[in-house]
Amino acid sequence: MQDRSALGRAVAVVRDLRERCAWDRAQTRETLRPYLVEEVLELDHALGEGDPGAIRDELSDLLLHLAFQVVIAQERGEFTAEDIATGLEHKMRRRHPHLFELGEAESWEQIKRRERRGRTLSGITPTLPPLLKAYRLQERAASVGFDWPDESGPLAKVREETVEVEQELARTPPPAADVLAGEIGDLLFAVVNLARKAGVDPGTALDRANRKFVARFEEVERLADARGLDVAQAGLEELDRLWDEVKRAERAGKAARQPIG
Repeated sequence: MQDRSALGRAVAVVRDLRERCAWDRAQTRETLRPYLVEEVLELDHALGEGDPGAIRDELSDLLLHLAFQVVIAQERGEFTAEDIATGLEHKMRRRHPHLFELGEAESWEQIKRRERRGRTLSGITPTLPPLLKAYRLQERAASVGFDWPDESGPLAKVREETVEVEQELARTPPPAADVLAGEIGDLLFAVVNLARKAGVDPGTALDRANRKFVARFEEVERLADARGLDVAQAGLEELDRLWDEVKRAERAGKAARQPIG
């Protein structure tokens, strides 16, 4: 009997494609990896934009890649979609014992630490983006008590690392590139820790800052065009004036939107 679930239908599509299309038939786990990473990033972007239509489309693309991996595994006789679902069910029951009458409620980190056999930092994916990896490392260390009690500790560490970067930049002759990179890396790691301790996801915060910068700089370019200025020739002083003008307009717009009373 044909599986009419969403995944089952996607698997059926991929099987059909691999039978009738030379390109799809030629794909392997390795050839699909770059596309999979790209699709995940596109989904992440759609989630950031908050557009339901785009999220739906990107989830569809991701489902296709999941189906590809299932079909390849089935062709190799390794596992099936049913095996995947069974593994998921067992894992979720194990991690939510109180919901399935399997034991008392435990914190997520307690359960994960037992699964890691007590090795606090084991199991973190080596290929995670560095910003996210720093957050996960700090999160794991904090789970066993290696953490500051409040935000003042990581904030002081950010100041300390900033001073060390300033000292390196002031050296004559300039420091070696790897030395400066090490100090700036320490500063970035400290900023991630401050964000974590303040309850802010650093990746989301940086994404918001990136979006804000793009919006502001595009407005700077729009103003420059309207005034007959070439941004490449305007110079830093003029660009700074335009930048401040954009920020003032933002503040005025926010103030106008505030409710009265």
